[in-house]
Amino acid sequence: MRTTIMKTTATTRRLLLALAAGFGLLAATETAQAQEILLTGPLAGAPAVRKLRLYRQGRLTIMPSATFTLLDHYQRTIIPGIQLDYNFTDWLSLGVWGGFAPDPLHLTAGLTEKIQQVNADRDCRNSAGDAEGPSATETDCRLTAVNMGSEFEEQLGEISWVAAPQITGVPFRGKVSLFKKIFIDTEMFFFLGAAFVGLKERVDCGPNSDSDLDACSGHEAFERKSRMTVGPTVGFGLTFWATQWLGIVPQYRLLPFAWNDGGFDTAGGDPDGDFPDSSITKEDRMYRFNQFFTIGFSIFLPTRYRISD
Repeated sequence: MRTTIMKTTATTRRLLLALAAGFGLLAATETAQAQEILLTGPLAGAPAVRKLRLYRQGRLTIMPSATFTLLDHYQRTIIPGIQLDYNFTDWLSLGVWGGFAPDPLHLTAGLTEKIQQVNADRDCRNSAGDAEGPSATETDCRLTAVNMGSEFEEQLGEISWVAAPQITGVPFRGKVSLFKKIFIDTEMFFFLGAAFVGLKERVDCGPNSDSDLDACSGHEAFERKSRMTVGPTVGFGLTFWATQWLGIVPQYRLLPFAWNDGGFDTAGGDPDGDFPDSSITKEDRMYRFNQFFTIGFSIFLPTRYRISD
């Protein structure tokens, strides 16, 4: 009997000890707190980066440039221009890009030359440009009377000038290594804005237009007029820093808008407006994602950048 009582007492003690240990752990868990580590050495309060070159902050950027159109159907254009930016911070700036393309900088593509060769071989027009040439009554000439003048190049749409206010962000900066010998400070930037574009396009003509030209086959219907359109612009580029005040800047730009770059009658007719209607109107303008490549040289003023603490 005594042995049984002693065993029961020992078991009870073990149980009570286990319960006490468990409650102790719970109590310790509830009252545990994280300890804040305070730096008291030379790193106390230090910024993430010291002696950072602030290439842009508080500086004015002047960038003379040359812009080239890409993937053109009939005519390539070179647009000399300039870009001005004020850099509020090292990663954000506000500015404007613009350019003007005179007539000698509109260069015909190979497709245009081939079309003009076929057009000349048909001999559909007389010396005045009217559809009264030796072959004017043939089927090919009658089918193209609305779309082809005596000189195809003279009816092409072209970009005359561009002006684009835009905002620029610079999220990435680093160094580019050349042959593991030369290291160039480099940044990647993105921009977004609205572009005002000056165009020259074939004049409106035909029965479905508001023009006084009732027919689109006469030589006067292949002249061009100027107009302005507005579209968004977006793109990206790189800045390779050559000195403290000079950077080499290639950039790609996308500028979508609707225009009739070939001067053709392609739309406006029944049943749903997607067929030719023997007229040249705004219905013949096609929405295109016009692409540009720019190479520029950024000049930063003042000529010396700041260095952070």
